Amino acid sequence: MKLDQFLKWKNLASSGGEAKIFIKSGSVKVNGLIETRRGRKLNKGDKIIFLKNELIFE
Repeated sequence: MKLDQFLKWKNLASSGGEAKIFIKSGSVKVNGLIETRRGRKLNKGDKIIFLKNELIFE
């Protein structure tokens, strides 16, 4: 699953466009590093941090 799709799936973004804005602004971290690529493929066990939410991709 791609990062932008994951944010929508977890209801952290209301649309793909909103997810893109959050990601491009540097508000999302994957495994502790700021991720600005909305198409970044998530792997099992990746830790996503966004707005004080910590989620593990499974």
